[in-house]
Amino acid sequence: MSTTGKLRFDCSKCPGYCCSHARIAVSDYDIERLARHFGLSKAEAKRRFTYHYKTKEADEQILRHQRDHVYKTICRFFDTDERRCTVYEARPNVCRKYPYGNRCGYYEFLKFEREHQADEEFIPSA
Repeated sequence: MSTTGKLRFDCSKCPGYCCSHARIAVSDYDIERLARHFGLSKAEAKRRFTYHYKTKEADEQILRHQRDHVYKTICRFFDTDERRCTVYEARPNVCRKYPYGNRCGYYEFLKFEREHQADEEFIPSA
């Protein structure tokens, strides 16, 4: 939570937008946390849950994805029926920090669309 004010979003009402980002980079510490959560070695967790992404600009371990009916793909740890994180207590730091403030632009967009569509469950299609 931001120290600049009260949170202005509710993740429980979102279909998991941030979890659909194509590159969710994780650190060695994040991989170790997931390994402990699942009772695996760090090497096994890294092999099962991540892949190596390297370009001239980036050299990262990225969380694997799964198919999704709302977004094309989503984080492998996201429950696509319940629309929630299945490893919330062990989630990576990037997930803990998102959206880096007290506002989430996607949540504001979604809230606006739901109000104007008069449908609390509305999800804009891509």
